[in-house]
Amino acid sequence: MSAFGKIFVGQRIAVLGLGRNGLPASRALAAMGAEVLAWDDRDAARAEAAAAGVAVAPLSPRGMDALLLSPGIPHRLPAPHPVAAAFLAAGVPILSDVEFLYRAARAAGSAAKFVGITGTNGKSTTTALLAHILAGAGIVVAAGGNLGPAALALPRLPDHGVYVLEMSSYLLERLARLRFDAAVMLNLSPDHLDRHGDMAGYIAAKRAIFARQTAADCAVIGIDDEDSRALAAQISGPRIVLISGADQSDAEIRAAGGLLRDGNGVLADLGRARALPGAHNAQNAAAAAALALALGVSRAAIAAGVADFPGLPHRAERIAEIAGVTFINDSKATNADSAARALACHERIVWIAGGIAKAGGIESLAPFFPRVVEALLIGRDAPLFAATLARNGVAHRCVETLTHAVPAAFAAARAAGAVVLLSPACASFDQFANFEARGEAFRRLVAQLAGGEGH
Repeated sequence: MSAFGKIFVGQRIAVLGLGRNGLPASRALAAMGAEVLAWDDRDAARAEAAAAGVAVAPLSPRGMDALLLSPGIPHRLPAPHPVAAAFLAAGVPILSDVEFLYRAARAAGSAAKFVGITGTNGKSTTTALLAHILAGAGIVVAAGGNLGPAALALPRLPDHGVYVLEMSSYLLERLARLRFDAAVMLNLSPDHLDRHGDMAGYIAAKRAIFARQTAADCAVIGIDDEDSRALAAQISGPRIVLISGADQSDAEIRAAGGLLRDGNGVLADLGRARALPGAHNAQNAAAAAALALALGVSRAAIAAGVADFPGLPHRAERIAEIAGVTFINDSKATNADSAARALACHERIVWIAGGIAKAGGIESLAPFFPRVVEALLIGRDAPLFAATLARNGVAHRCVETLTHAVPAAFAAARAAGAVVLLSPACASFDQFANFEARGEAFRRLVAQLAGGEGH
């Protein structure tokens, strides 16, 4: 039996998509008493779900109370899945698993707080950092959503517990009742425009993180980009805290001189936080600190949590130093804006980039090109990147695969006194299952280099 109890008895819930979110959600909802019917277009996923005891059959909106739709399946743009279109036409709500977690907690009588974290970049680091700070302060915490466990795989928390949830735009556009006690918009830059139509649609999906907030709640907004600054002026209802990874005078919490400060003085020494390099991580730390303060965490616990945060894999992660060359795994950088954050942290770089490029390619990274000693380009859009680098006079080679790139980058970095940075500025799906698989492949290849150096 679910720790939440049989709270969904009498409800009929359809689940479309039986991957990372959908399969745990199907099992959890059934354990909570719902009648669940699930489907996936993949034969193997249907077979796995059926073996796990999930009822699998084609879906129809008739008699259904809701459709839980996995985040990666569109219900509007660029083209709705036929099942989603049928549920929309029938007026049946299309929801995310995060929405069901909120309903489950409240129906089970838990007053645990809900914290939402969104933004184009930095969501995962901020989510993990806040959870780390809260745990260090002795607060019962469960983190998940777009990062880590699926929402309905999280436990029931007591009244004093906190759910810390990374929220993608895909999750945010499928909420109905959830109200975040505290929420942050870190930053905004073009992403997922095929799914949201244009930048205005993307921003509209993102700002849903503040929907239904009241004066008792806290809205934290980063003001280091123009779109987020404009958004801050449009939000009303909750208490608003402006943050910055730089020394923005109108930010309530900001980074200045390597220190995180608010109106009461120093909150944390960023120089002690080895896992949080660069201005982008200063903004992440400012966001986590603002949320922690809103949740009643002491300044001392915030300072300690920032200092000993271990970081996340694949995000500006220092994985090795071989013969004086530092290797940095930033495989999570799936767009140019994210790669810019890593490029800004180092003066001399052998850069491994490429894959499936986002709109605009790497044109916006031109200010960082003087830092690039040489670029090793992989994946489908290596020729596109090569053309941009050639126009800007940056040395580069198209080496096709990571297997070829790593030893070539090591040799170039040894000769030039540079770091090796995997920060692809691209999606990974041409050569890898996801950015994690790409980062793990990089780690293995670097480990092989280290073994070779030992002989």
